Formats: sequence, structure tokens, C-alpha cells
Amino acid sequence: MYLSMMEWQILPLKLELKYTWKISRNSSVYKQNFIIHCSQDGLIGKGEIAPNIRYNETSDKILAAFNDFVLNAPKFELDNWDAFETYLFESSLPNALKFGLEAAFVHLLAQSKKLSLPAILGIENKKQIGSCYTLPIMETSELEVFYNTYHLHRFPYIKVKVNAEKATEIVTAVASFCKQPIMIDGNEAWQKAADVIAFLDTVKNLPIQFIEQPLPAHLDEEYKVLKQGAIFPVFADESVLNKPNFDALETQFHGVNMKLMKAGSFVNGIRIIKEAKKRNLQTMVGCMVETTLGIQGAFYLAAMTDYADLDGCLIVADEPYHFLTENEGMFELNAVTH
Repeated sequence: MYLSMMEWQILPLKLELKYTWKISRNSSVYKQNFIIHCSQDGLIGKGEIAPNIRYNETSDKILAAFNDFVLNAPKFELDNWDAFETYLFESSLPNALKFGLEAAFVHLLAQSKKLSLPAILGIENKKQIGSCYTLPIMETSELEVFYNTYHLHRFPYIKVKVNAEKATEIVTAVASFCKQPIMIDGNEAWQKAADVIAFLDTVKNLPIQFIEQPLPAHLDEEYKVLKQGAIFPVFADESVLNKPNFDALETQFHGVNMKLMKAGSFVNGIRIIKEAKKRNLQTMVGCMVETTLGIQGAFYLAAMTDYADLDGCLIVADEPYHFLTENEGMFELNAVTH
């Protein structure tokens, strides 16, 4: 059967947010993402790119790298997924772009074979996945109102963004009205392991599940100290990119948060989760601020992990795809297809 040449397109997608998204290093009221179209013989596969400024993934760099890919990458056939995956993994393209390209390719492949994405990926297809919900940094006096306004009691876990200066105040305030276990997300807010250990001692009687990436990713020795001295598990986030050093990670952390936008592909995301499990590390699948087009990928892989953070689509004011539905803190697939 004759196959026409695969065509690629990138489309900007500005996502207005329901509220200011503030973490320890920045804040935003909208997110500039991109949608990738991969088309062939009347079928279109779609992937999402959620750039992360932490890794210098600006909009201009995403567009420039995409144009370079279209002009210079080899021409791949749909039945040559392995070669496409290897090319992306070894390329210097931004990781978020790699995932958008691979997701579009794989969605196109699934359509052509009339298979589900879990079937293509060879993973379990869970019907429902429970997720945490993340509170951005805000004034302590606003936390309970925010929690009640968005009916956050329905989620199995609450994740709390903190900065170093007010971490104890923020977490203590949340624990005063929140009955769920709390995940603390530092986004590299501290500089010394001793300071994180001291902070954790101030909340030792609270229902803390773990603390996520409290120190900058490059502070390897500080993380070794922190792992030994922390009274709660320490999870890696910014320390886990597309080629994580697991020999180092297992000396520094108790768990890892894998995000597809940083792993660069479904295949590599699965590889990272499996390697983490092999090293007896706890696992979580997370997301950026994305639509349900991107987060459905995290939904599928969450069947493999201990925890899931899928709430990035709930922050979007007018989510355009509706591939996932959340009810009582549980995500499930809608009946729509693309």
C-alpha cells in the first residue's frame, strides 16, 4: 500500500489560567504551549508541548528547534517507530518538543493500527487514576478559602508549593483545615540540606507524605545528607530529565517524579519508571500546566506508579480537548477520540 509522506505542523496554544500559578521561582497567569500535528493519509496524530523556562525552553527556541527538525530530520515511516524514538532520544532538541513530536507520532500510529495507546505502549489500561491537587504559593490567609472554593477535599492528596521563608507557616496552615496527606513541593527553594531538615522537624507531627525537590538539582552532596537526615521521604523532580543518573539518584532520593515533558517520550518515561522501581525508589508521574491532550499520556503511565499528579489541566480556564474527566479526585478517559 502506498503511503504519502508524513507532514508536520506546529500550532501555538495560549492557555489562560484560572488563577495565578506561583511557585518558589516564578509565577504566571497564562501558559504558552504548542500543539504538534503529524498527518498522513487522512489521519492526524496530535501531541502537546509544554515548555519549561527552568530548562531554557522558550517559545522562540521551541519554534526554531521544530523548524530544524522539519528541515533536517530523516524521513521516518510509521512502521519505524524504534528509529524515530532513537533519533529523538539522541538529538539535542528540547525535551518538551521531543515529547510533543513523539506523542503525535504515536497517536498517529495508534490510529493507523486501530489500537489504544496503552496497547501500543504495552502497559496496563486503568480505568481510573487518583491524583493530588496542588496549591500554588499564596498568602497564608487565602489558603483555606482557596481550598474550599475549589472543593479540594475530594482529592486523595494535597500538594503544597512552598518557599523557604514561609514553608512552616504554609504547611501548618494547610494542615489545620486539610484532612488529606500533604505532599510538599519546594521547587529548589532551599540551598542547604540542614535547613530542609530543620524545616521538616517543624512539621514532623503533620501528615506529610513526602517533600519534593527542596534543593537545586546540582547539589548532589547536599542531597546525600538530606536523604540520610530527612524524617520524610525526599522525591526528585527537577533532578529527573531525559537521561537521569540513577546511580546518583538512589543515593540522594527515596522517590522520583517522572514528567513526560522532561523525559522526552513515552518510551523513555516508561524506561525511567521501570528503572526507578528496579532501584527500589518510589514513583510518581507528574505534569506541567497542560491540556488533557498532554496529560492523557501521564494518565496512561500513572497505572505504573505509586502516585499521580495530573491536575495541570484543571488549572486551565477553558480546557479545549476534554480527553479526561475528573470526578471526586479520580481521572478517567472521556469517550471522545482524536
